[in-house]
Amino acid sequence: MAAVTIRNLSDETHRALKVRAAQHNRSTEAEIRAILEAAVRPESRMRLGAALAEMSRKIGLTNADVEALETVRAAAPAEPLRFE
Repeated sequence: MAAVTIRNLSDETHRALKVRAAQHNRSTEAEIRAILEAAVRPESRMRLGAALAEMSRKIGLTNADVEALETVRAAAPAEPLRFE
């Protein structure tokens, strides 16, 4: 797992982080992780699987349709292109 070092953090910011961590009953390090997670992975972000499922619902794709596609799909992998 990656580690990050934050330099030149003001004393006021560090104290505020400690207070916020205490309010959430977690360590300062855990609080910083939670803040970073919320910043870069917000709950409102679009997830690929959810987006594909929504598209499938909108066009009326059913499990039977997917199964039909799987039965006609070639089982052997495609031959790679040759540029000779």
